[in-house]
Amino acid sequence: MKNIILVVFALLCFSAKAQETPNAELKFAPADSSPADIVYFPLNAAKVKAGDITKPKIKVVYSRPQRKGREIFGVLEQYGKVWRFGANESTEIRFFEKVTISGKKIKAGTYSIFAIPNKDTFTIILNTQTDRWGAFTYDESKDVVRLNVPVKTLTKPVEYFSITFTPLATGATLIAAWDKIQVELPIGF
Repeated sequence: MKNIILVVFALLCFSAKAQETPNAELKFAPADSSPADIVYFPLNAAKVKAGDITKPKIKVVYSRPQRKGREIFGVLEQYGKVWRFGANESTEIRFFEKVTISGKKIKAGTYSIFAIPNKDTFTIILNTQTDRWGAFTYDESKDVVRLNVPVKTLTKPVEYFSITFTPLATGATLIAAWDKIQVELPIGF
């Protein structure tokens, strides 16, 4: 009986040791100050309920930097320089079907979005290079389309860089805002 008790005790001790976290020294990155976010068109596409046949047409994955009282365009994001259209990794847009932007047909697929901010206009760029950090390795030769869009001035600043969509009769408008500016990119289906 003593031997059985000793064996059970040894097994319990070994089992407890085996269940200790093998990654006790593993360090996880702290929460990012520019959290990642996702927006779909239609906006409810990811939240459909049983029986709803809504399917996504567009998905944007981006990081949302904060204003934090800083002057953004012309200072933090310099005029005339390529910007990743968010923070961290370059923003990515996925089209679930073929679309048209500025008269150019774009195949279904995933693209990065960059922008060149200027005081009165932004150049919005779709590029085939994805999974890149920032705009540091941006390659203009991989641009699919470039479109100059006017800057709209907002009366109230937007704290976090934000993207949403509004419907059009023949597509959607991607709307991006940060600080006191807003730009719009029409997308046709």
